[in-house]
Amino acid sequence: MALHDNKSQRKWKNRTVTSSLEFALTGIVTAIKEERNLKSHLLSAIAAIIAGILLRISAIEWLFLFLAIFLVIALEIVNSAVENVVDLASEYHFSMLAKKAKDMAAGAVLVMSLYAVVTGIIIFAPKIWELIF
Repeated sequence: MALHDNKSQRKWKNRTVTSSLEFALTGIVTAIKEERNLKSHLLSAIAAIIAGILLRISAIEWLFLFLAIFLVIALEIVNSAVENVVDLASEYHFSMLAKKAKDMAAGAVLVMSLYAVVTGIIIFAPKIWELIF
């Protein structure tokens, strides 16, 4: 029996770097297609990038802007994965632990989104202020 379990575990293991990359890209595409919040984050990211180009932000500002963008998107994908796994595990009954897990994953995205907003304000507010006055 133990030998059989070991073989079934190997069945799901990626055999090559190419297959790992393919699965990861499939996950990103699936998240973009199926997750409404991820689409909102991507639109916000595009708007921030356009603003960065128009306002000619510095290299350091680009680093912080991209850090905020990529972390929000990554956490949103992780949040979606957590929600899917929790839904699968608690498909037939309500579980307070399932609710807590989903709420905490969503909270992580909210915390990171707040960081992204603060980063955007720090980068863009002085440049917009300069343009207006």
